[in-house]
This record gives sequence, structure tokens and C-alpha cells, in this order.
Amino acid sequence: MKKITLYVFLVFVFLNATVKAHHAYRIWTVTEFLGEAWYVEPNKVIGQTQSFYKGYSEGVFFNCDYKGLSYTHNKYTLEEFLNNKEFELFKKLKEELKFKDEEVFVNRITCNGDNNPDKRGVFYPFVTIEPGNKAYYLYEGGIFVLELK
Repeated sequence: MKKITLYVFLVFVFLNATVKAHHAYRIWTVTEFLGEAWYVEPNKVIGQTQSFYKGYSEGVFFNCDYKGLSYTHNKYTLEEFLNNKEFELFKKLKEELKFKDEEVFVNRITCNGDNNPDKRGVFYPFVTIEPGNKAYYLYEGGIFVLELK
């Protein structure tokens, strides 16, 4: 009986981790840009969408048509995330971003492009917060804010 209880517990833990890990797989709408735009015109991006669903991605930043979409992430506490040098701009803009003490997932989404080098791509860092309905994409000298559609 103890073995069955342990197996049931492990299944629930695994399912819970899987659900959180796929928080990025949704339809997102770009709502805001904070920071410095170097070449992009944020007003042309705001209002557009970015979606990820079961091996498919389409949107203003990244596209992949069922040709090898893969997904990984690293999980941080908010403090760990803000103190990571790679995400220095998030720390600089933390007041505008209105972060709370939540779990931060830094997602790396890649597309193999059906082994076609011209169609390969990486979407990184795509930052999601748990719990929450916002995501963040570091781009040039700023951060695009996205919200669940």
C-alpha cells in the first residue's frame, strides 16, 4: 500500500511540474515596451500576438511550423533572477515591471526547422511568472511585456 501511495504522489508531482513548465504554451498579446529601443519600433509590435502550441509557434517574434519545436526552462526565485547578470535589465526596470515575490521561469524555445538552417531559430529569454498572466521578452535595450490573450 505504501508503494502505491508513493507512486500516486510521484505522478501528481510530475503532472504539477509539467503544467508549470508549459506555462509559455499559450497565446500572448504584446502590451507594452519598457527600456530603450535600438532598431525596433515598439508601436509596430504592441498589439500583435505570439503563440506556442504543441510544436507550433506563430507570432511577431518567433515562428515554427511543427518542424522540431523544443522547449526548456530554468526556474529561479525572484531574487536569484534579478541578481543574475544575464538579466540585469530586468533588475534595472523592476519598479516598472511590478514584480512580486514569485517563481520566475526563463524559457528557451527552439525550432529545428526540419533540418533547414534557414528556418532554425531560438526564442530566448522568454520569461514567465508563476502565478501570473504576464510574460517578458528581452529585446535590444528593453523588455516587451506580453499578456495572456
